[in-house]
Amino acid sequence: MWFIFALLSAVFAALTSILAKIGIDGVNSNLATAIRTVVVVGMSWAMVFITGAQGGITEISKKSWIFLILSGLATGASWLCYYKALQIGDASKVVPVDKLSVVFTVVLAFVFLHEQFTPKSIIGCLLIAAGTLLMVL
Repeated sequence: MWFIFALLSAVFAALTSILAKIGIDGVNSNLATAIRTVVVVGMSWAMVFITGAQGGITEISKKSWIFLILSGLATGASWLCYYKALQIGDASKVVPVDKLSVVFTVVLAFVFLHEQFTPKSIIGCLLIAAGTLLMVL
């Protein structure tokens, strides 16, 4: 089931890039990011209430709060940089570079989460990096 959600995430991320590139024309990238963020916040809270998950907010540990906040800050920084890059660059070049996050995630997961770095993951990272270079150069 995780694979279906991950695949849907990729499809929606692709739509996000195309829709954003069209929508950002003539709009300050920071303002565009703020508008997008308001929509995401509204959607997220709607899902919390639709699924009845709002009661769990009091059960979140201090550690989880800290890391969720840090994750939110990283997301915000990523979105601000992404929208600026998308505004001044071609979507077909910005998106592949953005997807190098896969390579960075695998390396960081190895370093901080002690996940396995297998020959398959190394080859996959090298292929992603090579593919990104081919698409950008």
